[in-house]
Amino acid sequence: MTSNHDKEAFVWIWLPLETEPVVAGRLEADNGNTLFNYGKSYLERIGDQPPAIPIYEPELPLQAGVLPLPEGLTMPGCIRDAAPDAWGRRVIINKKLGLKGAGTDTAELSELTYLLESGSDRIGALDFQRSPTEYVPRTANNVSMEELIESAERVERGVPLTPELDQALFHGSSIGGARPKALIQEQGKKYVAKFPLGTDLYSLVKAEFIAMRLAALAGLNVAPVRLAKAANKDVLLVERFDRQPKDGSWSRKAMVSALTLLALDDMMARYASYETLAEIIRHRFTDPKDTLKELFSRLVFNILCGNTDDHARNHAAFWNGRELTLTPAYDICPQGRTGNEASQAMLISGNNNLSQLKTCLEAANHFLLSPDDAHSIFGHLTETIEKQWYAVCEEAELSEVDKKLFWGRQFLNPYSTEQ
Repeated sequence: MTSNHDKEAFVWIWLPLETEPVVAGRLEADNGNTLFNYGKSYLERIGDQPPAIPIYEPELPLQAGVLPLPEGLTMPGCIRDAAPDAWGRRVIINKKLGLKGAGTDTAELSELTYLLESGSDRIGALDFQRSPTEYVPRTANNVSMEELIESAERVERGVPLTPELDQALFHGSSIGGARPKALIQEQGKKYVAKFPLGTDLYSLVKAEFIAMRLAALAGLNVAPVRLAKAANKDVLLVERFDRQPKDGSWSRKAMVSALTLLALDDMMARYASYETLAEIIRHRFTDPKDTLKELFSRLVFNILCGNTDDHARNHAAFWNGRELTLTPAYDICPQGRTGNEASQAMLISGNNNLSQLKTCLEAANHFLLSPDDAHSIFGHLTETIEKQWYAVCEEAELSEVDKKLFWGRQFLNPYSTEQ
């Protein structure tokens, strides 16, 4: 049994287009901080093929010695991006602490322990090991979705998992987010599987499916999704875009969250701003003009479909060692609302984050868009939702009750469409 407070971990990275990882460096716990330094062998790969790349620059440039943390952070953001979030932490607490898991403070385990105890097929191109020389993946056999749902329900109740169920759910413990999910592979594709919670008042799984499908039909760059059934429950399968099949194996695409791009951590996430993210895109992204239009369109679509959970971990970029490229959209999930007034998780224009098209209009110039451009986007997205609504609801087999619940409340709420 390992300590609840691991003191070191070694970072392994899949370099671009490679199917095997190499060790990049070492993480060390230091008075509440987690510090990183590159290994000598990694830094010496500069002339090798493939050459070493910074895990993320400017945060972790390729240089020797312990690297300073960005101001206000206790660990590098690009490392934190690869760590489990609320759901994964609950799974790991359940695994390590059993019945205590239900009411245990997540701080009872250290950040390095969460990195070392979570599954190896995590989002992005990093993994974490106790050895600098031997890579041993922490994986689980492909199990049925019925088993995964049973596992999720036990974690939700704080009941310890059996060894079999433990392995079933453990594989997905490294994925972000607060809701139950797991990683599966089917017919040569990898998916994130999202499950319902016992406390859901309506089908959030179907709501997310409908929003993602409508976004794709509107021409946004969105991860492909499909609905499945298991144990008489709906499961949303989101195709992974950070994996590419190669020679019977998989290469991994490095990713960083918008939170890392903005040099913020979870405690500072309320300062995350679309305007600042747009500025970073203008200077550092591939195809900045098209990317700005895409991000603006996603913001508008989030408002039109009632997704107020557009926090900075729900935006991300691929990183190839030199430049950034916006990933497909994911986690577009309409949130429950009682009244009409709502606000987005990120600031839109100045300190204004009200979920209204007129707020987007104020920010349009930061995305290099004219008022006419913005109005054109508003019209196109609204029209797509209106025209495709019934067809997509049929595809989702959405009940009449939920149709009435979603329409005009989450989707095209009158408050949101004010211009």
